[in-house]
Amino acid sequence: MCGRFNIIDSPEVQVLLQHLGITGGQLRFTPDAAPGAMISIVHDADNAPVIADAVWWLLLDPDTLKPNYKYASFNSRWDKLDRKGSLSYQPFRQRRCIIPASAFVEGLGDKQTYHKIELQDSAIAFAGLYNRYVDKKTGESVLAASIITLGSLPQWQHVHPKSMPLMLPFENKDVISAWLDKDNKEVSEFEALMVPQVRKTQVLTPIGRPAKWNVKGPSWTIPPSAEAGQRAAGILY
Repeated sequence: MCGRFNIIDSPEVQVLLQHLGITGGQLRFTPDAAPGAMISIVHDADNAPVIADAVWWLLLDPDTLKPNYKYASFNSRWDKLDRKGSLSYQPFRQRRCIIPASAFVEGLGDKQTYHKIELQDSAIAFAGLYNRYVDKKTGESVLAASIITLGSLPQWQHVHPKSMPLMLPFENKDVISAWLDKDNKEVSEFEALMVPQVRKTQVLTPIGRPAKWNVKGPSWTIPPSAEAGQRAAGILY
């Protein structure tokens, strides 16, 4: 699962926005975004990518438009995307988005071991889903979003052995265009993305409390596999 991330104004984030075709709008920069917080997403509006605010929790209470904390929905598991009746089934086909980030936090599950994870010399384009809710009194629209998580990554056995977030190869224009296209319901073309892989070199840094992001030790890296490099270049997509 991905339970915390940050987004910092940096050259890497600006490069990400350029690849996404964003020319206007302002990202919601934050040193620490936790589930339920307001975040920035990029989605398709009138056949053009735009930045919008969203609650990081896909399921909202229809009366209060606040996160429905009865069900954890800040992440959407990959193995439920094709399950009819699941919360993520329709958004995967009609309301895909991208959640820009600089780094995120993963924990081992022992409430002691946490790592900050970054991509070397690159921002992160989380693959996301979103829903639109309407305030019954004001008619105002509120967006809610989640990050898609994949199965376990072998290289993460001492980091977070259960899952990893889906990070899109944003330099690949065809992938990004297909992902953001709200009229594109051919989700079978995204099957290759659902394989847990290191597609870009990851930089992992031990930290203390997740909310503090305080460094506790030296960083280390996980390089991408040869096949992942081919996928990122668009050869296998």
